[in-house]
Amino acid sequence: MPSNSRARTPLTVVSEVFGRYLRELRQKYGVTQSALAEASGLTEAYISNMENGFAVPSLTTVLRIAVAPGCRVVDLVSIFDKSDLPSILPK
Repeated sequence: MPSNSRARTPLTVVSEVFGRYLRELRQKYGVTQSALAEASGLTEAYISNMENGFAVPSLTTVLRIAVAPGCRVVDLVSIFDKSDLPSILPK
């Protein structure tokens, strides 16, 4: 296995799904990673790590992200309403 690849675990699936969706929402609202980082009090590196599926945000982080672009918390997590949650949650 190449050194830059990761094993696909339920947690990596969750982080990848959330990250892709976060990027889509951020772009929809026309917010840069830098602007989101500044508005949410997070680092740009952490925003990038979330969007690339390398970090799973805490609830507090989700709340901070939601406030920054003016979206609702439910907007950030609604992607999981369409998922088979038992199959992607860590056991």
